This record gives sequence, structure tokens and C-alpha cells, in this order.
Amino acid sequence: MKFILGKKLKMTQIFDKEGRAIPVTLVEAGPCFITQIKTKEKDGYFAVQVGFEPLKKIKKSKKKKPYRYLKEFRLDEEEIKKYQIGQKIDVSFFKEGDLVSVSGISKGKGFQGAVKRWGFSGKNPVSHGTKHEERKIGSVGASTPRRVWKGKKMPGRMGAERVTVKNLEIVKIDPENNLLAIKGALPGRKGTLLEIKT
Repeated sequence: MKFILGKKLKMTQIFDKEGRAIPVTLVEAGPCFITQIKTKEKDGYFAVQVGFEPLKKIKKSKKKKPYRYLKEFRLDEEEIKKYQIGQKIDVSFFKEGDLVSVSGISKGKGFQGAVKRWGFSGKNPVSHGTKHEERKIGSVGASTPRRVWKGKKMPGRMGAERVTVKNLEIVKIDPENNLLAIKGALPGRKGTLLEIKT
């Protein structure tokens, strides 16, 4: 398994040999450094902890490792033997054409109604006699339980959730600038921390 941490930069497009435009998201990926290796004997599972974006000024705090971001990636017993503490992980681990899964926190959209949040059509059609009812959700339950069922789709906070997009192709790699051009849209806004793995 290949893995790396990165920051979402922006969306753009690049052109292939046939001149077709490919929408891509640019990600500043790494360099990352392995800060800890977890084993089944000591921690109960196999994983490597990766640090990304070294801190320029280390204040007196409880932080032992001088990185802004720390994330763990689970591995099996054979894979974990390939890594050691302090090892550098950069975009050279990947190659163009690799299919990756990208995880991150999606954009927060605040408190939204059921029409936007769940795609409801609204209570009543927009016709004669309908007033202030177009975006209402209507009845939320029957009279028998005398309560609203748990899990009912209703208005509420939308977005700001962990989202994983799978099978995205790495179209281009720029090792000099630590950039990955990944086909399609990725979760989050500009500057969102992303976990990229095969």
C-alpha cells in the first residue's frame, strides 16, 4: 500500500495527447516523515504514524513531534517491515496512472433545509393556492408512535463530514514541487488536509 498526506490547492485542467481536457485537482503532497511504527505486540495493531508540514516555531507545549499534522495508516505485518522511523515519503512513491482513494473533510454548508440537504421536492407543487409551502417537508410521522422516528431525514447541519472518494487516477506528478494532479474533484476547500492511499 502507498500512502501520503497532502493539502488541496485548486482545480484546473490539463490536456492529454489527443487534446482532450481532463479536469484535475492539484494536491501539495508531502514530503512526509514516519514518526512512529506501531506493532501488534506493543500497540495491538500494525500501523505507521506519518508527520506532515514541519512546524517552524516549536512552542513549549505537550506536542512531542514538531509536525502540524499526524496521521496513522494501518498496514499488515509484511508491509510494515518496509518502513523505519525517520523515513521520507514523497510523491516519488506514486506513478502516473495509479488509482488512489482520497479522504478529507468536506465543505461545511451550515444549517440547511430538507430540500437542499436531502433533495426533497417540497411539500406542495408551485400552483394556485400554494403559499409559503414550497420548501416545507410536510408530515414527519404517523399518529401511532406519537413521536418522530430516530434517523428521520430533516433539516440540520450539512457538510463538514469525512468523505472518501475512491478509484481516482493520478494524471500527472511534479516531483520538484511535490504536486499530484488527481483526476476529478476532491473533498474540502482550499487547504484541506487529504489522505491519499492506494
